[in-house]
Amino acid sequence: MSDRTRTRLLHALKLSGPQTAAELASAQSVTPVAVRQHLDGLLADGLVLFEDVKGTVGRPKRQWSLTEAGHRQFPDNHSGLILNLLDGLKEIYGESGVEQLISHREQSSRRTYGEALRGKETLKERLEALAELRSREGYMASVEQQGNGFLLIENHCSICAAATACQGFCRSEMRLFQDVLGEGVSLSREEHLLSGGRRCVYRIQEAA
Repeated sequence: MSDRTRTRLLHALKLSGPQTAAELASAQSVTPVAVRQHLDGLLADGLVLFEDVKGTVGRPKRQWSLTEAGHRQFPDNHSGLILNLLDGLKEIYGESGVEQLISHREQSSRRTYGEALRGKETLKERLEALAELRSREGYMASVEQQGNGFLLIENHCSICAAATACQGFCRSEMRLFQDVLGEGVSLSREEHLLSGGRRCVYRIQEAA
């Protein structure tokens, strides 16, 4: 299996979730037979799995998705080191030490994000700038317009290990988004990676 095709398939499943071999083949401009061969290789490596989903008519469709090992192919900011540091921080300074760390990270990000969003007048412009920043940080972020609002979609969590150990990181990021997007904006989280979702999705719109 070519490394390039392998990487493209993993990225496609990470970005768009479960898909059939035919859907993957169409997106990658290769034949379904070739994609199935590559998927069999990824299956043997434990990076993907499949589920046969019954439709209303015809044969079940085989949907492919990433395993936990597949998700680990994407950057996670050295999760082992982060967990060790968090454990040490708790042991030395207690929970208050962790909260101070989260607060410090939030304030630092607020300055960085605020500078990048300065001069962006519309909500769409601010969200696109925010998504670009988050993608640079490894979150694979994008913006989609939906109805009278927008979805900020993050297909990967680059601090997943730390956020799993301490949910305060997730709460901090919600506050951060709210602050940098400005007053008069409503924000809610509709999907959450740490709650069993395959990604984090935030619904954002101008408050009524």
